[in-house]
Amino acid sequence: MPRLSDLTDAESLALLAWQVAAGADEAALDQPVDRTRPPPAAAVPAPPASRPALAAVARSPGSAPPRPVPAAPPALIAQDAKALAAGCRTVAELEQAVRLYDGCGLKKTATNTVFADGDPKAKLMLVGEAPGADEDRQGKPFVGLSGKLLDRMLQAIGRERGSVYITNILFWRPPGNRQPTPQEIQQCLPFAIRHIELVGPSVLVLLGGTSAKTILNQTEGIMRLRGRWFEYKIGENLPVIPTIATYHPAYLLRSPGQKREAWRDFLALKLRLSNAL
Repeated sequence: MPRLSDLTDAESLALLAWQVAAGADEAALDQPVDRTRPPPAAAVPAPPASRPALAAVARSPGSAPPRPVPAAPPALIAQDAKALAAGCRTVAELEQAVRLYDGCGLKKTATNTVFADGDPKAKLMLVGEAPGADEDRQGKPFVGLSGKLLDRMLQAIGRERGSVYITNILFWRPPGNRQPTPQEIQQCLPFAIRHIELVGPSVLVLLGGTSAKTILNQTEGIMRLRGRWFEYKIGENLPVIPTIATYHPAYLLRSPGQKREAWRDFLALKLRLSNAL
């Protein structure tokens, strides 16, 4: 196998392009690693400390030695997220809680927390799936190619980006834009639900299958859910929110033949907005 240092500039660029296409578009380590070299020999672990050595640890007389704290199970983390979200009384408080929340492992690999964009007092709220590479860099949802397409879709029905409110179910980018796991979704879902509750839009749009199935608690795919109106209700004392699901703009970029169906969904959205406002 040739060494990386032996590659020509053209070969190096081709290899880099292949890695980006495969989803390896972010660094995971501070320094590059030459995978063509054999791994270093494993270090021999130090022998465990004897009991007399442990006695040298400073602690108060009669106190027990420190014990390791086990990691919290996913169910407990979800409960913590639910309690944190329920305690927020404003969108600003919710954003602060999300930025301080460490219960989702995606936060460790993300560059930025991507909370929302637009007017939190808007009557139209759009909820997608998760940030992508551009969103992760800029800290705002839907700012890449799919975001530009979404802007054009909104403009086609007479809406500007600043007049609506846009967010995602997840606030951190999954590495390589992979599909988020059910556990990751559940770790962020209490914040997403509380987000909708605090904004209280007149109309809700769910972009993509993950967003639609999660928020509406449905098992059907986006092909069957899109174009249908649902009544979304969070609490007993809150009004029902008319909700429609449609294709995610990123999917439309990959499948432009489906833009006609998405256009029909947005025409229905325009009509519903004219009746709701």
